[in-house]
Amino acid sequence: MLKVENLKVNFGGIEAVKDISFEVNEGEIVTLIGSNGAGKSTTLRAISGLVKPSDGKIIFEGEDITKIGSSEIVSKGITLCPEGRRIFPDMTVLENIKIGAYLRNDDLTNDIEKCHRLFPILKERENQLAGTLSGGEQQMLAVARSLMSRPKIMMLDEPSLGLAPLIVKDIFNILKEINEEGVTILLIEQNANMALRLADKAYVLETGTIAMQGTGKELLDNPKIKEAYLGKKN
Repeated sequence: MLKVENLKVNFGGIEAVKDISFEVNEGEIVTLIGSNGAGKSTTLRAISGLVKPSDGKIIFEGEDITKIGSSEIVSKGITLCPEGRRIFPDMTVLENIKIGAYLRNDDLTNDIEKCHRLFPILKERENQLAGTLSGGEQQMLAVARSLMSRPKIMMLDEPSLGLAPLIVKDIFNILKEINEEGVTILLIEQNANMALRLADKAYVLETGTIAMQGTGKELLDNPKIKEAYLGKKN
């Protein structure tokens, strides 16, 4: 479904992404793990058209999307749920959800109802200002907003960041449910343990390159991964 080939991204002479290649198949949950500064977020931003690669290709459903704009990429079925949630604090919860459908001109009722089913708290708080929500509720809102464009593939950048463990568990359970309903997921996550347990396939990024890859279980059981990312010695 998504193929990244020899991707390179430069920022002011600094090579943030040096030369990475990976694939995401339809229906999979794929995770990119690695330390801060490894190039994970830059990779997602390049796929979504927010930064332009200096070299390489991004192929989605057989089409080269490397040079097209971010709105057109959303219209093709790729959404990014960014780090830090980026909700609009002075708008209501419902208004924030509807913004996710800004490229659509059809009836949103069924999709809003789906968001409410996945996140009942957002139904309860639909007329509340989004800035008054808790961190976990804001993350749920960010995911719901991303769903409103009816994505084929949803990319998420650190959805568990700053959240309590019980809320993190809820978020990951909902991501699994979204995937089971047909949305392919590409996930960046500092909580490597949770990410690898959820993922079908995983890639480890180190200083802008892919250092290791395998199934989620293979990397979860790998002694090097355990020590570097899971806080466990061999």
